[in-house]
Amino acid sequence: MASPPPPPPKLPVPGRRNVLITSALPYVNNVPHLGNIIGCVLSADVFARYCRLRGYNVIYICGTDEYGTATETKAMEEKCSPKEICDKYHAIHYEVYKWFDIKFDKFGRTSSPQQTEVCQAIFQKLMENNWLTENTMQQLYCDTCQRFLADRLVEGKCPTEGCNYEAARGDQCENCSKLLNPTELIDPKCKVCKNTPRIRDTDHLFLELPLLKDKLVDYINETSVAGMWSQNAIQATNAWLKEGLKSRCITRDLKWGVPVPHEKYKDKVFYVWFDAPIGYVSITASYTPDWEKWWKDPDNVELFQFMGKDNVPFHTVMFPSTLLGTGERWTMMKTISVTEYLNYEAGKFSKSHGIGVFGNDAKDTNIPPEVWRYYLLTNRPEVSDTLFTWADLQAKLNSELLNNLGNFINRVLSFVAKPADANKLRPALIESHKGAGYDSIIPDAPNAESHPLTVALAEKTNKWVEQYLEAMEKVKLKQGLKSAMAISSDGNAYLQESQFWKLYKEDPTSCAVVMKTSVGLVYLLACLLEPFMPSFSNEVLRQLNLSPESLSLCDNKGESDKAKRPWDFVPAGHKIGKPSPLFKELKDEEVEFFRNKFAGSQAERSSKARADADAKKVADQLKGTKLSEGGLKKEQKKQSGGSKPKNAEVDVSVAKLDIRVGLIKKAEKHPDADSLYVEEIDVGEEAPRTVVSGLVKFIPLEEMQNRKVCVLCNLKPVAMRGIKSHAMVLAASNEDHSKVELVEPPESAAVGERVTFAGYSGEPEASLNAKSKTWEKLSADLHSNGELVACYRDVPFTTSAGVCKVKTIGNGEIR
Repeated sequence: MASPPPPPPKLPVPGRRNVLITSALPYVNNVPHLGNIIGCVLSADVFARYCRLRGYNVIYICGTDEYGTATETKAMEEKCSPKEICDKYHAIHYEVYKWFDIKFDKFGRTSSPQQTEVCQAIFQKLMENNWLTENTMQQLYCDTCQRFLADRLVEGKCPTEGCNYEAARGDQCENCSKLLNPTELIDPKCKVCKNTPRIRDTDHLFLELPLLKDKLVDYINETSVAGMWSQNAIQATNAWLKEGLKSRCITRDLKWGVPVPHEKYKDKVFYVWFDAPIGYVSITASYTPDWEKWWKDPDNVELFQFMGKDNVPFHTVMFPSTLLGTGERWTMMKTISVTEYLNYEAGKFSKSHGIGVFGNDAKDTNIPPEVWRYYLLTNRPEVSDTLFTWADLQAKLNSELLNNLGNFINRVLSFVAKPADANKLRPALIESHKGAGYDSIIPDAPNAESHPLTVALAEKTNKWVEQYLEAMEKVKLKQGLKSAMAISSDGNAYLQESQFWKLYKEDPTSCAVVMKTSVGLVYLLACLLEPFMPSFSNEVLRQLNLSPESLSLCDNKGESDKAKRPWDFVPAGHKIGKPSPLFKELKDEEVEFFRNKFAGSQAERSSKARADADAKKVADQLKGTKLSEGGLKKEQKKQSGGSKPKNAEVDVSVAKLDIRVGLIKKAEKHPDADSLYVEEIDVGEEAPRTVVSGLVKFIPLEEMQNRKVCVLCNLKPVAMRGIKSHAMVLAASNEDHSKVELVEPPESAAVGERVTFAGYSGEPEASLNAKSKTWEKLSADLHSNGELVACYRDVPFTTSAGVCKVKTIGNGEIR
């Protein structure tokens, strides 16, 4: 069956409130993290959903920002074309936002024909109106790469006093948010080859912001008040104006971008700051050919824009100046909603450094999207930076969603769903239910307005709804969510105070009023929370047996006034669906697992995963090696009292194992693997052997220095994260691998001395002797439960100084 055709594009309607919403276009060179999501797309989605509930004529436009240096850089890293990078990450962004229940009217791309057309048309208007000038500028040129280096192809030390961030980009410092020119960086380096570039002259086009200042200041002064700009947006904009506007270059020496329609500059493209905001317009043009009805009708369309604080100057200074310079009547931004930074545990979220939880990570946790949305929105950094922690997520889920909201709704609907006649229940349930329920049918509630407790609840509910509407109209999303959740808290208190379970038999009329009113609150919560948790609201409506289309807060239909009479939301006689729990508890062990899983950067996690895979590969090789007991069978049989020894089938002689006493001369952490050490070990040869050991988690680095160890020397060399290991250090662990210690030969054993197999020398196993307390405790006989890292089977080894108890080890091939 063919899917229904998409609805026709919405256009502004005379006489209605027409709202155009955009969120900052996410850059297409990485997966969005939670800070990106709350900073732009999620916040805008909440407001767009609210506007739809209110009956406003609204469209929500977003898409991926695809041109510029960052795309070229990412393409170099992944060894593909910029277009392939854009195709890949556009799809990733789309799927992440889809999972988060983000409902765009259009999610487009800036690498489109519409972008080229609109961008070049705006450029031509600026040229005609003489707002552009030509100038020669000094730009960094890399002789190694034989190219001019665009801003993001350069990194260096931030020149801003008090910042001095070592990895500032050529366009902006990620640490202090200061916009930069690449030539301002201290000790700049080419990101491709890491060499120092030189300064060279090149011609470019500039937008004369100083000449547009008067027009811009008039716009800012008027709109920041009328549009109730957030304080952080006003502060960032005023800081720019106070510093003094400067001419800004709008062209770049790149290939991937919108071509400049000018003969002299035909080999250049527009700088991403110039063309990216135009993406809002071009994506709308890809949504409808009548895009100008949205973007060139300032009298009938309100433009709301959402972004993080680092994007403010581009939207309050750059983009407005560009539009003002065309001389056309554009729909200018009315309201800007800006978030501060959402930090992660002990540091910042960072796409470039891979720090934090990313969109695909959230999906992999199996924590539902409505929980993520709720947590991010309660933690929305509206006036200052906020902090994401796993413990806080757990607390908000378990206490606010599960115990407050979910408990209230489930309690109400479960009671309504119970059979009215106790005889309909199974005998075992009759005593506990005592016939309390309404057979899933909403009871009538006559004279509810004369029930004091219910009237008091209605008054409080109405005030919360008024506060909700006021907050949402001002784009104070966190306050709106808080007001809605307060209704749930009041609902729980209402149930407790009414003691409805007693009223059911003692005062059935009052009980009916309480339950019908409570069901009304359930519906109201589904409505108010739909912008924040749409999948939650859909599930509540399913349990109420109501259509999602029923949700509305339109003033002209009187829905918002119904909060004064919550018992009227759901009619008497309506049959509800089957209630079920709405939220699941997040347990301590899950929180600890996620905290450990998402610690460090993406690169470190990936490195750890690769190192773990390498370790598993070696362990699997070890398990595949079979060792011959040879003359050991007789000895084992004698020591085990004639019982058949465990693991008896082996086919490689233990005598082939070249185990020697070694001295660790130097140990350091592996440069590319967090869990590995690299040691230089003297085993009595001309030069020390390089050995890689997975002991970082168990043995401190200082304890690895200058100590004797048992070393298996005739393993085939194995590359471990790029460094070849030429032997293996023997270590012992307890049964669950929670404790690992090195197995040491006796102190008097000589470096390079061969450790011989006790079964062949005939020496009794008089002492376990090893300094490892763990090993001594576990190794009571040849069949101990202790085991070595990546080793198996107990075998006693001896030196001239005494006995070492270890296990035989193989590594796939023994030479």
